[in-house]
Amino acid sequence: MDLREIADRLEIIDLLGRYARAVDSGQWHLLDDVFTPDAVIDYRSAGGIRGTRAEVTAWLAEVLSGWPGRLHLIGSVTIGFDGAGSAGLDEAAVSAAFTDTLAPSREMVAAGTAGLLRGGGWYHHRVCRTADGWRSRELVEEQSWRTITG
Repeated sequence: MDLREIADRLEIIDLLGRYARAVDSGQWHLLDDVFTPDAVIDYRSAGGIRGTRAEVTAWLAEVLSGWPGRLHLIGSVTIGFDGAGSAGLDEAAVSAAFTDTLAPSREMVAAGTAGLLRGGGWYHHRVCRTADGWRSRELVEEQSWRTITG
């Protein structure tokens, strides 16, 4: 692994962190620094929608407003580079495990509070190098499990 690949891997991992921060904080404009303008995002495995960055951002803002307490943990990242271009490898398939918690409040609530959701699965991204750094042009969520309290 050369220095360029190490730097690329670090930037891609940072991209995953920026995604989690944007969703968890509700700062939806931050998704502009995660996804390409023409990105396709697919949350159907979790009961959501598949759409463009703009469509999914609007949907997330509406749906997640009921859960102001949000936290994603992302790990077990695998990155496979391909698409050799003039600047070297400029595309990659990225998979990362996630767990998320959605809470009906940002205040302390009991573990059995109604509306508390927990889940996990895999995020599968197709990322590409752009003039502004690495961006995701496709995200497919593969939900593995979900629990909700009554």
